[in-house]
Amino acid sequence: MPVDDVKGSSFVRDLMAEVKTKNPSETEFHQAVQEVVESLDVVLQRRPEYRSAKIIERMVEPERVMMFRVPWQDDRGTYRINRGYRIQMNSAIGPYKGGLRFHPSVNLSILKFLAFEQVLKNSLTTLPMGGGKGGSDFDPKGKSDNEVMRFCQSFMTELCRYIGPDTDVPAGDIGVGGREIGYLFGQYKRVRNEFTGVLTGKGLNWGGSLIRPEATGYGAVYFAAEMLATRNQTLQGKTCLVSGSGNVAQYTVEKLLQLGAKPVTLSDSAGYIYDEAGITAEKLHFVIDLKNVRRGRIKDYADKFKGAVYTATEAAADANPIWNHKADCAFPSATQNEISAKDAQHLLKNGVYVVSEGANMPTVLDGVRQFIDAKILYGPAKAANAGGVATSGLEMSQNSMRLSWSREEVDERLHRIMKAIHKACWETADQFGTPGNYVNGANIAGFLKVADSMMDQGFV
Repeated sequence: MPVDDVKGSSFVRDLMAEVKTKNPSETEFHQAVQEVVESLDVVLQRRPEYRSAKIIERMVEPERVMMFRVPWQDDRGTYRINRGYRIQMNSAIGPYKGGLRFHPSVNLSILKFLAFEQVLKNSLTTLPMGGGKGGSDFDPKGKSDNEVMRFCQSFMTELCRYIGPDTDVPAGDIGVGGREIGYLFGQYKRVRNEFTGVLTGKGLNWGGSLIRPEATGYGAVYFAAEMLATRNQTLQGKTCLVSGSGNVAQYTVEKLLQLGAKPVTLSDSAGYIYDEAGITAEKLHFVIDLKNVRRGRIKDYADKFKGAVYTATEAAADANPIWNHKADCAFPSATQNEISAKDAQHLLKNGVYVVSEGANMPTVLDGVRQFIDAKILYGPAKAANAGGVATSGLEMSQNSMRLSWSREEVDERLHRIMKAIHKACWETADQFGTPGNYVNGANIAGFLKVADSMMDQGFV
């Protein structure tokens, strides 16, 4: 991503040149910062005090970065070494909050981009949460429960030094589900001798919140529904492309079905299925069991249900065929940069006019610009998928009060929060001269709350 590809004022170009110089080879982090600061150009022109106080420069520099060794032993008795991380990005509006990712691709660039995005996303939720992210290059796929437990215990033995209910409250992310959160929480409690709300995504019997597993997917669908409402439309009858087959994708499909839409795709790292007849509640139940219990591959869906077509992934391809089907809506729910520039072209060509991002930064910058130029309803991740961390915030509240809210109450609060996020993005985009541009709306609305808090707290 050369500097001459950066849009905006000389300040933005100079800032991006400095970010790239100070953080060499961290391409995902560069991408996340560039997408935000291009939106903020107009804000900085109206509010020069942010520039003199170096707000942007401070926001792109993590408050704290921890990197540590994670030794563990596999079932054969072999010693294994992984690397653990925690990025504490910004605590201006509350304790650090953000997930843990266990995946071989994890590195500083990916975690810094996720932490930076998390700061603005958490700001949008209206809840008092700062931003952070962490994880490890450990791959839980193919590991036994005992191996995962031993790794999690070693990881938490080090991580517990840096987190706490009023300091930093991690959650799950890719590779970290209910099993991993359980092992991590157990070790934290054992080492620190305290039962606190230090992690979210916990089991319902020991401090978890109803709706938390569903929240990211539900929230992405709620956000899409709010965007459609600006055109006096609903999701009823809409054909929807969904990527991924984990937690986010599963509950995106569930909420789409509840609102009368027809989801037709799901995927994993090996390939994707296209079911023209639609993924029904019965088929979704099969997927949930396949992925969450049997930990199988999405290919099994095509073997189980006639009419579904499975296509294997081609790693070298510049486009993913999952995005090349006729549809109305797309819900990228797998991982970062899964929608390439060519994929964005295919989506637009095939009639997709609603994109609501369930994954974090799933669209490359060129794709984002295509969506904005085409004036489709494009909900960027920091707004559209904020339902997950919003419900984590609700779990933190329940833990602090030693209460447990009903499923209906949590879902209602989640729905209200997603409506509020949409309203903030919509109104802020209009206020700053780019009506309908949810990217600008989300970036500016999230930034203003954090920036003003940083101004109030002095040069720290």
